[in-house]
Amino acid sequence: MNHLSNCSSPYLLQHAENPVQWYPWGEEAFARAREEQKPIFLSIGYSTCHWCHVMAQESFENPEIAALMKKHFINVKVDREERPDVDRLYMAYVQGLTGSGGWPMSVWLTPELKPFFGGTYFPPENRHGRAGFPSVLMQLSQLWEQSREKIEQEATRLLKALQSSAQSDAAIGANLEAPLSRATEYFLRIYDVEWGGFGSAPKFPRPSVLFFLLRQARSGSSNPNPKLLRSVLGTLDRMAAGGIHDHLGGGFHRYSVDREWHVPHFEKMLYDQAQLAITYLEAWQMTGEERHADVVRDILTYVQREMTSPEGGFYSAEDADSLIYHGSTEHAEGAFFVWTREEIVASLPPQEAALFCAHYGVRPEGNVNPSSDPHGELTGKNVLMIMEEQELISEEVVESLERSKKILLAIRSERPRPHLDDKILCAWNGLMISAYARSGAVLGESGYIQSAVKATEFIQTNLADPVTGELRRSWRQGAVMERGFAEDYAFLIQGLLDLYETTFAIHWLQWAERLQTLMDRLFWDERGGATSAVPRVTPICWFV
Repeated sequence: MNHLSNCSSPYLLQHAENPVQWYPWGEEAFARAREEQKPIFLSIGYSTCHWCHVMAQESFENPEIAALMKKHFINVKVDREERPDVDRLYMAYVQGLTGSGGWPMSVWLTPELKPFFGGTYFPPENRHGRAGFPSVLMQLSQLWEQSREKIEQEATRLLKALQSSAQSDAAIGANLEAPLSRATEYFLRIYDVEWGGFGSAPKFPRPSVLFFLLRQARSGSSNPNPKLLRSVLGTLDRMAAGGIHDHLGGGFHRYSVDREWHVPHFEKMLYDQAQLAITYLEAWQMTGEERHADVVRDILTYVQREMTSPEGGFYSAEDADSLIYHGSTEHAEGAFFVWTREEIVASLPPQEAALFCAHYGVRPEGNVNPSSDPHGELTGKNVLMIMEEQELISEEVVESLERSKKILLAIRSERPRPHLDDKILCAWNGLMISAYARSGAVLGESGYIQSAVKATEFIQTNLADPVTGELRRSWRQGAVMERGFAEDYAFLIQGLLDLYETTFAIHWLQWAERLQTLMDRLFWDERGGATSAVPRVTPICWFV
């Protein structure tokens, strides 16, 4: 066991038995780095991250690589969901350095926490012209020994440039029409007319873009702009039909590796469910098309069934990986969700099996393109994706598909389940409270409103300091972690406003007002005229 064994984060606990001498983010690790004058290797990820699992299995569980890490570095693990402040600071550096980012994030720091090199996933050996993790470790160790002064000077220079580019512009113009128009034109330019979404693979749902375009579609006119509306509704319809949508269990996976929304990375994040539920709800409010309301119900039913704690709070995520079968020691991404045609045929009456396979594109050889499956984990398997236009399907066929889905969901529920990240995050619960409150009001579903109320009461009891009223970031099994960040206040305040407008219970509005006063006191930047991500009274890193 290393220094992570007493942590509450599921991600850190996943690494508690690594041979790597991990430390959690904190002064104990920093003091040792200063004392031994060693650089810090910072690894940031989250418990349901597929590539985090891959790098852990390949490198962090390897005793030889762990020995290199121990000899040359002080090694620190961070759960990006518990410490979004640390994640965002170093992600900005990695993106500035490499032009891209992602998880696992790998950053090397001076003992003063200044980054001097970074990236994301590194393979366990040199591969396809890419340096392996042990080679990177040795090269950086040698550079530190031989050219430490130059490394520190360059780290300082890069961070000053990063700070300069990130400075808030206090003189923001009052006329937002031009930048809004430019943003609208940009998203229309990269809109995929055939498959929906913006840009090419990989494709993320991007609810904030859809919210923006929905509002721009109605801007200045009672009649929606048809081009903007088509870009939103086309995206929503393609996503709902695609493999990114869990057609049996409900909810959406995190993103699609291909242009067609077919093969996803299979993890399910709470914040996606919340924002997508609201997106489809707003689409229904604009169009009146019942298919959009059906997706809202699909998402919220999934969250109630699989991601709600007995106390009422909402869990963070479900993993992409799971055991291939009970008794197996091997995991595979998507193992819980995918099917062979033989499994489906054996589970359903012949005629209903034929209808189901035709509707969801199920093939005897599997329907996954090898280019979307670089590790071959989905060979011979099918990711369900609707292949027929919904409005062309008869009522009889719809009833058959619904019967088949219930049978297959029951069978799937007996498989080894993916890991559940059961920590409860204040910010993400705020998003989900908004989704349930607004959906309950618009769709007339009292059960949704009850879910919103119960989650809000959980947050009030467990994540709000009874004396100061300040929020905490996360709760897991009775342990409360970290002071709340700006997003915790902002998203919960919005949830409270939505809940008040749904129930007209005045105490939710009063709590929102108290939280807003606290948020202004803790986070408002008088000099920059904006809100900082972390409380001003407790800076997290030297360059905050």
